[in-house]
Amino acid sequence: MTREWIIAHFNAHQTKNYGHGDHNLNPGMNPPKSLTQAAVLIPIIIHETDMTILLTQRSNYLAHHPGQVSFPGGHVDTIDASPEDTALRETKEEVGIDRSHVEIIGRLSDYWTRTGFAISPIVGILKPPFDIHPDPSEVAKVFELPISFLLNPKNHKLHRSDYKGTYRQFHAMLYKDFYIWGATAGILMELYSVLKEK
Repeated sequence: MTREWIIAHFNAHQTKNYGHGDHNLNPGMNPPKSLTQAAVLIPIIIHETDMTILLTQRSNYLAHHPGQVSFPGGHVDTIDASPEDTALRETKEEVGIDRSHVEIIGRLSDYWTRTGFAISPIVGILKPPFDIHPDPSEVAKVFELPISFLLNPKNHKLHRSDYKGTYRQFHAMLYKDFYIWGATAGILMELYSVLKEK
């Protein structure tokens, strides 16, 4: 796998202009009528021998989704010119990676969450060296998920939980001690569908 391999897959991929989310796994569950716009960066790091996806574990002190695994990103701000701009700004704020290190190559379909966000996943390529300086008020840990792990269907799970008396299904993956689930796992599953395309 190389940078050119990744780019070729995205050049062949057609992003669908509709929101998908956990409601696709749960008949009868409708996404919220009012959605807050957000964007995340999917940072694909090109190493000499492999490729990885940079992920964060959110601080336990955050009001929204504390302790969960996520991509760098957040709310679209009025100062942002585009979702790409949001993703790059938030990546700098959260993990200290400057936008000059990121080559944007594409975008996945928006992901609608049960909690009321419409997330635009922006895909970018990063080639070391670059510095990582996590903001401890937002990020507890930074780690890298090998793309080889993502491309192995044996690592893809469907889990269930009881939410206000109703069982719902969601995508999940367990990598080392990191439990990846919900929107992050759902977005990774679409990335998987793009990268496995012939």
